[in-house]
Amino acid sequence: MSFDQQVARREYTDEGIQLDIEREDTSHDEEEFHDYVKPWDPESIRVSTKTFSVRNILDLVDEDSIELQPDFQRLRVWKMKQKAQLIESIILQIPLPAFYFAEDRDGSMRVVDGLQRLSTIHDFVRGGNASGFKLQQLEYIDDVQGHSFDELPAPIKRRIYNTQLVVHVIDPTTPPAVKYDIFRRINTGGTTLTSQEIRHCMSRSRSREFLQKQTSTDLFQEATGYSLENNNRMVDREVVLRFVAFYMMGNIENYRRAGTMEDLLWRTTEHLDDPKEISDQKLQELGASLAVGLKLSLVVFGEHAFRKWTQASSRRSPFNRALFETWTTQLATRDPDKVTEKANEIANRAMKLMESDFEFMSAITSSTGDPKKVEYRFRAVDKLLEDVLK
Repeated sequence: MSFDQQVARREYTDEGIQLDIEREDTSHDEEEFHDYVKPWDPESIRVSTKTFSVRNILDLVDEDSIELQPDFQRLRVWKMKQKAQLIESIILQIPLPAFYFAEDRDGSMRVVDGLQRLSTIHDFVRGGNASGFKLQQLEYIDDVQGHSFDELPAPIKRRIYNTQLVVHVIDPTTPPAVKYDIFRRINTGGTTLTSQEIRHCMSRSRSREFLQKQTSTDLFQEATGYSLENNNRMVDREVVLRFVAFYMMGNIENYRRAGTMEDLLWRTTEHLDDPKEISDQKLQELGASLAVGLKLSLVVFGEHAFRKWTQASSRRSPFNRALFETWTTQLATRDPDKVTEKANEIANRAMKLMESDFEFMSAITSSTGDPKKVEYRFRAVDKLLEDVLK
């Protein structure tokens, strides 16, 4: 594959709009890692099926017993036609697909599969003037077109409130890694959730707030060329999580013991959520280290930071995840003054690496979670920096 062909590998939104993000090919990663995957213990999987009325489940949402992840919702919003037709299906008494919740030890529940459906129902019935909406673009029920919930006839309101929802609840005693894999397998919404979206739904506020804080800085947006600013699939939070994972790992050879990239990122999320594993002070230090990696990446690469770049192609390539985790991690541990002094030489050496080292280009393009490729790109950048900064 030529350099220009690799540059053209971009991600798209659900609406088919091209993003300034390189599509990451991980199609062979799980095959490469099959020896690392531990089989499930059937005794560790505990799932119960419950039935709730819409009124009951909305009360639980209002009591904060069911968490809808409002920051997640803002990133992914259904179009009005999708919302209205869901409500129409309820009025027509068409059974909805089952929901999946993850229950915490305190009895509260988080929605993973069915988030947009439940959010839509809550907005329509309980939203009021703030987030409520009127029914539009219905297919079968003409006499309620343009109606809000409060404007519906009483019998239809009762029908909505009494609608029964089937919910599969994952018991809190189910191991987190198993819980994650269950949801990875079953999430079936209109748009399948990404791995980071699942981690976000299943994680606690500590890790979510840390990742959100790091991605909201002007420095992060500038260093990533604003490519992730309006991305709705949580690529920004995933790459920060990857930085934390590799930065805390130390020796890159430890990656082989991590299992898969997904295993590593899930365990890192758990560590971020646990103050016993990562203290508040350590969280601040991680944020400061990321800032160093971002600043120095800007100093060295400017607008080409975290993008494939050669002498033969001066145009800016899309954002590349593998380059982000590699360069931020490697630069965060270097002397800023030395890196600044040798910035041009580092950039030139990096371009030559991408021009002449096919194995390096492969390591940042396909099967990027393969241990051999992870080790190769980290070692290549480490050697480059050692040679220039010595």
